[in-house]
Amino acid sequence: MAIERLVEPTAARDAEEERIEITLRPTSFDDYIGQEHLKSNLRLAIEAVKKRSDGSTLDHILLYGPPGLGKTTMAGVIAHELGASLRVTSGPAIERAGDLASILTNLKDGDVLFIDEIHRLRRAVEEVLYSAMEDYKLDIVIGKGPAARSVRLDLPHFTVIGATTRTGSLAGPLRDRFGIIHRLEYYKEPEIEQIIMRTAKILGTEIRPEACELLATRSRLTPRIANRIFKRVRDFADVNGDGIIDTVVAKDALKLMEIDYLGLDPADRNMLKLMWDNYGERPVGLSTIAALTGDEATTIEDFYEPYLLQLGLLARTPKGRVVTEKGRKHLQDSEPGF
Repeated sequence: MAIERLVEPTAARDAEEERIEITLRPTSFDDYIGQEHLKSNLRLAIEAVKKRSDGSTLDHILLYGPPGLGKTTMAGVIAHELGASLRVTSGPAIERAGDLASILTNLKDGDVLFIDEIHRLRRAVEEVLYSAMEDYKLDIVIGKGPAARSVRLDLPHFTVIGATTRTGSLAGPLRDRFGIIHRLEYYKEPEIEQIIMRTAKILGTEIRPEACELLATRSRLTPRIANRIFKRVRDFADVNGDGIIDTVVAKDALKLMEIDYLGLDPADRNMLKLMWDNYGERPVGLSTIAALTGDEATTIEDFYEPYLLQLGLLARTPKGRVVTEKGRKHLQDSEPGF
C-alpha cells in the first residue's frame, strides 16, 4: 500500500483537515494571494458583467494547472464577487446524464456551477452539457422505443467553472465552450510566506518571520502543501515547545518529516536514487520507473515529475527520463539539508 505523502497536493484529507482548509480559504480577490494576472482578468470580466443591465452572465471559465494551486478557492471567490450562489460537484460524481439534468434544473439565474476534475466527465454527460452551456437548453428523451420523444427545456442563465489538472484530456468541443481559459501558475516564495502568515493569524499561532521563510522554501510553491506543512509544524510546536514557531522548532519539525531544503520528501529522493543506482546516465522509461518505485505510471507523471522537472533534478528526453547533474549532486548529500 502506498504511503500518504505530506507534500502530495492531492493527498487524502480527514474531516478536521477539510474543515480547517475551508476556514482558510479567502472569499474575495483582496484576500486571495498570488495569481495576479488571473485576478486582473477576472476582475475586469466581473465588473463588465455587473455594469451591463441586459441580464447577461459571466462567460464560462476553465481553470487548469497543477493540483493545490487554488482552483476550487478561486471558484468560490468568483461566485462571491458576482454575488452569486455556488454549486460544487465533480466530474466523477456525475455518472449519468440524468444526474447533470437534476443539477442544472435546480440552478437559478446567475448561479455558478463549479465542476472539479471536469476532464473526467463521461461522454454522454458531456454531450448534455454542450447545449446547456451554449444555448441554456436541456435536451432530454422521454419514454423508450418508438414512443420516445425529445423535449427541450429552458435553463436559467448560469456560469460553469471547470477545473482540471489535465487540459489535454478535455474533449475539444467542451473546451471550446469556455470563454475564459486560464492556467494557474506555481506561486513565488514571498507569496507562499504571505499565505503562511495569513494561515497562522487565522489559526491563532505565532510564527517568527525567519521560520515562515523557512517553511515557504519547503512548500513546493504550492499553497495547499504550505498550509499542510504549517499545521504539522504547529502540532510539533504545541507538543515540544510553547506553541511559538521559531527557526529551531521549524527545522526540528521539518527534519522529523524528512522534507529537505528543496521540498523533496523520501519518496522523491527514493525515485531519483533508484533511477541513478540502476541506470546511471541512461534514460529510463516511465513504466520502468513505476516498476522501480511501486507506483502507477500516472502517479509518477502527475505528482512526482512536475516539481522535479521544475527544479531541474529530472529531465525528459525522447528515450525516457534522466537524472540531471543537479539531481545527482542532491543525492550525494549525506543529510540533504534537513
